[in-house]
Amino acid sequence: MKPSQARKELLVRFGRHINRGQIRYLRAGHLDVVEGPRKGIRFWDPFTGKEMVDCFTSAGCFNVGRGNPTIMEALERAMESMDMGTSHLVSKSKMAFAKALVQLAPGDLNRVLFASGGGEAVDCAIKLARGATGKSRILATSKAYHGHTGFALSANGKEHYRKYFEPLIPGFDFVPFNDLESMEASISQDTAAILLEPVQGEAGIFVASDSYLQGLRRLCDQKGILLIFDEIQTGFGRTGKMFAAEHSGVVPDLMTLAKSLGGGLFPNAVVLYRDIPSLTRFVDAHPHFHETYGGGTDLGCAVSLAVLRYLVENDLPGNALRLGNRFKDALEGFRAEHPTIIKEVRGLGLMIGIEYIHEFMGPMMSDALAQHGVFAAYSGNAPQVMRFMIPIVATVEDVDGVIEAIQKAIQDMKTLLPLALIAARMPWTRTLLNNERIQTVVFNLIRTLQDLLGPTSSCQKGDVS
Repeated sequence: MKPSQARKELLVRFGRHINRGQIRYLRAGHLDVVEGPRKGIRFWDPFTGKEMVDCFTSAGCFNVGRGNPTIMEALERAMESMDMGTSHLVSKSKMAFAKALVQLAPGDLNRVLFASGGGEAVDCAIKLARGATGKSRILATSKAYHGHTGFALSANGKEHYRKYFEPLIPGFDFVPFNDLESMEASISQDTAAILLEPVQGEAGIFVASDSYLQGLRRLCDQKGILLIFDEIQTGFGRTGKMFAAEHSGVVPDLMTLAKSLGGGLFPNAVVLYRDIPSLTRFVDAHPHFHETYGGGTDLGCAVSLAVLRYLVENDLPGNALRLGNRFKDALEGFRAEHPTIIKEVRGLGLMIGIEYIHEFMGPMMSDALAQHGVFAAYSGNAPQVMRFMIPIVATVEDVDGVIEAIQKAIQDMKTLLPLALIAARMPWTRTLLNNERIQTVVFNLIRTLQDLLGPTSSCQKGDVS
């Protein structure tokens, strides 16, 4: 079977057995590449040889890069003498990782609970907050994203994620992000905790101000409320510090961590919490209040320990800060040059978002970038915002290559924009343009025409050795 036929058959079978809608969505944006060999900040389609720079990194899972040989070697060594282990038993692997983690953690965050993934870590933190305080209300922020599991789903601050599954777990209120006065006004006698991301990811890369986070810390101390930071996307160097909380000098009472903790290789997640009476008494009295069989495994902890060491030894937080400043400066230049396309650039370190003038521009830009070998996804919470979360092992040359691809993609997109912008002046056509289903149909039709006319992509087969 020819490679093109084999690739087509694979995509058809994926649609048949896993998710047909996902294939349509990916195809619309030239993102229907098969994830084959991977190395550093790139992966390749094994059928076409198409090279893609991963600027999405599965929402931050690949901070230490794709297929990092140091992390893979750590897993291979661990597998020689260990399996996943038993969650109820003590092991050296768990203890070595926990010790290393609390040594890096901000302030007095020195106790560890395990989870299998980010959503479950948020579940665990909320349960601990409710159990320790005896109160039920959780204040979260508008447009927040905390996962798709039970408590975490209820804490998501946008109807987009909740509406099909209601009624959800009660006791969650939503307050505008970065608004300290509204947060204070929302506190009641039954408020157990305030939960937020120091940088909102899915919402469109909104950075909490230092004064806001410091104000939340004061409020929580005054009112006897627990402060929870969700650092699942922001943790482990992504924002230019090991943890985003360090930018403001604020130490939360609980912090959830996952994604890049597993090195993109073996899933692991944790809740870090402070050794304060309300929290430690509850955990000591109810040691099995949160059970996990996929988190805190011996193999996972061996991998996570290797990740922590790699981050520190290679100063990856510092690298993210330096390259993030370079990347952001270039994007600000594009914004000044193209004010009718780019509305705002924002972020910390290598967690950067570009907000376009209209929602439909996000999918258009995703398509244009894919044709220049860059995999970047627009935000599920805000389609007009594109997230760039390149692995923080990137080099200056890597970032400059992405900047060049963005520049080319903007020029390509400008050829389609005049007609779209004329249509966007009318409310009813703008609504149609911003509709994700209509975008998917239209871009699939365009893709079909492109396929009939022949390949147009400039991406070449790369060296994957």
